[in-house]
This record gives sequence, C-alpha cells and structure tokens, in this order.
Amino acid sequence: MTFWNNIYANFDPVAFNLFGLKVHWYGIMYVTALLLAIVVAHWIVKKDKLPIEKDLLDSYIIWVEVGVILGARIGYILFYDPNTSYYLTQPWQIFNPFNANGEFVGIAGMSYHGALLGFIIASTLFSLKHKVNQWFLLDIAAIAIPAGYIFGRIGNFLNQELIGKPTDASWGIYVNEVLRHPSQLYEAFLEGIVVFVIIYLYRKRKSFDGELISLYLFFYALARFSAEFFREPDVQIGYVYFGWMSKGQEYSIFMMIFAIALYLYLYLKKRGYKTT
Repeated sequence: MTFWNNIYANFDPVAFNLFGLKVHWYGIMYVTALLLAIVVAHWIVKKDKLPIEKDLLDSYIIWVEVGVILGARIGYILFYDPNTSYYLTQPWQIFNPFNANGEFVGIAGMSYHGALLGFIIASTLFSLKHKVNQWFLLDIAAIAIPAGYIFGRIGNFLNQELIGKPTDASWGIYVNEVLRHPSQLYEAFLEGIVVFVIIYLYRKRKSFDGELISLYLFFYALARFSAEFFREPDVQIGYVYFGWMSKGQEYSIFMMIFAIALYLYLYLKKRGYKTT
C-alpha cells in the first residue's frame, strides 16, 4: 500500500503541456464525464426505445451542458468562494483562466448544487422553447448524470482537492504528511456508481414522468450527505451547524426535502389529485 498511500507524492496533476498551456487531469476527467453522460443518454434512449429524436436529444444536451457549466461556476462564486464581492463587481473574471501575471492557470472552483440549478433552468427553458415534456427529458438525464459523475469525482481526486478527514485506515493517502480518507473516491462510488445502479435498475418500474429525476435528487443528496462525513469541510467556511455539519450537507438536506416534495407533487398529479 506504500505507493497508494503516497500517490500524491508520485503523481503530477498536470497531464501534459499543449502549446505552453498546462492540461490537468482534472479537466480531462470532467470532459470524460460529460462525454460519458452523453453516451449513456443516447444509449438508454436506444435501448429502451424512448420516443425522442436524436437531433432533439443532441440539442437538449447542448443546452444543459451550457447550463451546468455556467451554474457550476457561478454557484461556486455565490455559495463557497470567499471573494464573492470581487467577482460580482468584476464578473468578467469569473471565467478568466489567467492569473494576474498572465499565466494560464485554468478555472478552479465548481459547485455541484450550482450546476444542478443551472441544469434545471436550462431544461426548463429548453422544454418551453421546444414544447416538450420536461419531466420526460429529466428522467433521461437522471440515468446519464450519475454515470458521468463518477469521473467528475475522480477528477477531484487527481487534482488533489476536496481532501478527506484524517484517518488511520490502511487505504488512506498522505496529504501534506497527514494520512487522510480518499473521500473523493468514496463520493465517486456513492454518488456515481451506487446512484446510477439504483436509477438504472428502477427505470423500468417508473409510473410517471419525473419519477426518476425525483429519485436521483433524493439518492444523490443522501449519498453526498453520507460521504461528507469523511471529507474536510471547505476551509473558508468550516462547519455550519452543530460543530459537524458542512455546507454541502446542509444543501443536501434541503435537496432531499425538495426531492420528496417533487415526487409527491408529480405522483398526486398523475393520480388526478389537484396540486394547486
């Protein structure tokens, strides 16, 4: 386990240089995550013979990708970044990949919950423009997203960020000479693999459009809440309640409540009950 325990000391987060620009494994993993989500979306549509044209699905994917990227970055600025006021007064810096010295450093800081909001907004606008059932589209996304999310968390691990809490477990990894949980990989497993398997296996049993996205939101939030017990809270925020609850866990609780309310709303609507 020695090599594994010291993997950060033996691993360069920069994969290669391209025309003087450093290409990080983090970026490669996030591109891989997006591509895998697209492949899974097309695969599940074909496998289950879902009634949607390829061109319409491709257009939807482009819309939500833009929403996810904008939401993830802006969400991080609003929810987690200690320099929120700086970015609000100089919004052109939000997506600036160069530092004050003109060096390419990439864009750091992406929020899942911000990405989710951007995704929902983009989905809503797309469904209104093209007059399609938004819940049907979101159910396709509910299967594709966790598949891609696996590589997103692996990207966090390779970028040596979102580090875990100290541990004496034999599979821990050293971060600045402190043995810590590889919490990013726990999240890749729980939020990615486990959630994907649950939604994939359940999909044939869904009884109304929107059921899968409701289940995804709930199980992702539950997985995130659980995994964060092994993850250090954001250093600029710390714990927000009770001396142990992180900001991510707080958002996950609200997300679970919202998922339950959404499920009940769509279920009752399907059954013919008045929901207004």
